[in-house]
Order: sequence, then C-alpha cells, then structure tokens
Amino acid sequence: MRKSRLSGRAPWRAGFLSIVVDVSRGIPAHGMRAELFRLGPERTLLAAGTVGATGAVALPDAVAQAPQQPGLYEAMFHVGPYYRNRGDPLPMPVFLEHVPYVFGIADPAQHYHLPLKVTP
Repeated sequence: MRKSRLSGRAPWRAGFLSIVVDVSRGIPAHGMRAELFRLGPERTLLAAGTVGATGAVALPDAVAQAPQQPGLYEAMFHVGPYYRNRGDPLPMPVFLEHVPYVFGIADPAQHYHLPLKVTP
C-alpha cells in the first residue's frame, strides 16, 4: 500500500481507497462484497459494502468509521462468492475464497491505496 497526494478523490474519506479488478475479464469486480475491520484487542467491523462499477469499494458506513486513527486494519474481500454469483465454474478448492489485507495506517491525514487484482 502506498501513499498518494490524491486525498480529495477517495470514496473512503479518511484517506483510504481500494480498487478491485477482475483480471480474468479485464473489468472492475463490480458487486464483490468487502468489509473493513479495525484490529486491536478485538476485531471490530467498521463497514461492509460492495465494489462499485468503477472498481472502487463502496462502503457507505465507512464515512464515519473509516481509518481515522493510526493502527492496524483489515480489508476482507469475498472473491469466491463473487465468482459463484456470476455463475463462473470454479475448481474445488477455489483458488481465492476470501482475501484479507492487513495493513497499518500511520498517518490518517495521508491518502493510502490498496489495489487488488483477482482471478477465479
């Protein structure tokens, strides 16, 4: 994950942007479920939503609860269910069922990108 100067463009207003691309089709992974957790003594769900038509993760609950303080966070992407909902034939076991990204926010005033490319 890297910092960016594009802080005014993030759907997650706290300076965190995730873009998910279905590279098997060359399109955004529109409709994939995603969740954002804060990690600490307990794993706390901050927001849940889906990947939008542009590939950006749309988590409406995240506006008030997104990473606003330094700490560890986890973004969980539900890849297997995304492909099953599309009707794609999947091998068993599926290559990617769920993809967790554990990341740290050192400076909430910065903008961070978390890109994800997936295949069935």
